Amino acid sequence: MLLATLVTLGVGGAIKAPCASAAWADGRQYRQLCYSDIVPLLGTEELTGNRLPYLDPCAGSAVCDEYPVATMYFMRVAAWISHGYVGFFWANAAGLALCALVTAWALYRMVGRRALLFALSPTLALYGFMNWDLLAVMLATLATLAFLRARDRSSGILLGVGTAAKLYPALFVPPFALDRLKGGRVRSATVVAAWAAGTWLVLNGPFAVLRFGSWSEFFRFNATRGVDWDSLWFVACSHFGATASCTWPPQRIDPLALAIFAGLATIVWRVREARDPSFPRWTFGFPMLVLFLLANKVYSPQYSLWLLPWIALVEPGVGLFAAFSAAEVAVFLTRFTWFGTLMAEVGVAAYHGYHGATLREFQIALLVRDAVLVAYLVTWTLRRGSLAPSPAGAPAAGASEVEPAGTAALPGP
Repeated sequence: MLLATLVTLGVGGAIKAPCASAAWADGRQYRQLCYSDIVPLLGTEELTGNRLPYLDPCAGSAVCDEYPVATMYFMRVAAWISHGYVGFFWANAAGLALCALVTAWALYRMVGRRALLFALSPTLALYGFMNWDLLAVMLATLATLAFLRARDRSSGILLGVGTAAKLYPALFVPPFALDRLKGGRVRSATVVAAWAAGTWLVLNGPFAVLRFGSWSEFFRFNATRGVDWDSLWFVACSHFGATASCTWPPQRIDPLALAIFAGLATIVWRVREARDPSFPRWTFGFPMLVLFLLANKVYSPQYSLWLLPWIALVEPGVGLFAAFSAAEVAVFLTRFTWFGTLMAEVGVAAYHGYHGATLREFQIALLVRDAVLVAYLVTWTLRRGSLAPSPAGAPAAGASEVEPAGTAALPGP
């Protein structure tokens, strides 16, 4: 499993390598499809010196420190141990590769060979070194492993650290706590939630107290951020490729997106509970994550990494996974070649004569990818029984259930 993960990461590193030097004047980031956030953020997050994120101000009127605490200091350490753009990229790539290997190991401990859905995923190759999401993916997966082994405090701590790296692991606190409550374990539910919240506060509290303005930049940035290219909101706002801009104000979209997410999550919960009253409550984390991505105004392409461990855990069917992977490749190719087309249209010299995908072709790929996610959502909602591992000490929910986590014999797909 680890070897398979390394092979996939090797492909991902080869894809990104041409951009590692930051010599992008020739337009290689879109011409060669090697774009990565990691490279430019060495400069924009002001990590070339010894500046401490949040504690030291950004230079002049520049805005930096736009990431959560754990991610910012992951970046800070990578900058300390490296030199220049190339060194910074590969230092981060090494750290993120370790995160991917730990994720593969944890998944293997839970579902055996089904972990190959993560280890050999095209999504991992395309986006593993795009941004720092693998850090949160690792922490959320370890938290799930700890939960299934009845280590509630460890699970809560890992969810807290994961939320300090990327907010999405917080989505799993309610399903994990509800699973414990279903089994009559009120104290265990409280332990998971309290340790998650407490850990997040411990990691964030000192920065919030000492430099609230800098620390809160992440929240301000995301509150005022416009509709992202990859979201369903932008498809609607652009009238399906008719325009490359969106004027819908985020202040109106944010509450509407939250209401849609909460409403659909409630419907999904009630339908699944009506069909299968004994379903494992912790697996509700999967539809919550899918709905969050579909309803949110931002769906950065690397966010799909968040789904991979859950697909292996909960819905490991090969057909849907193949469709999801093909759609991800299509989104990747059309997204970044459309950016090249956009650069050519606005007169950037490096893209003179370049012809990539159109906005409409990019959005068709997005709609196909999102349709596959809806299919995953429907499959989970209408399922009777579970394909997920059972928490330690819990009875199997049906004949299709895999053996409890931590047993010596790990099941295959």
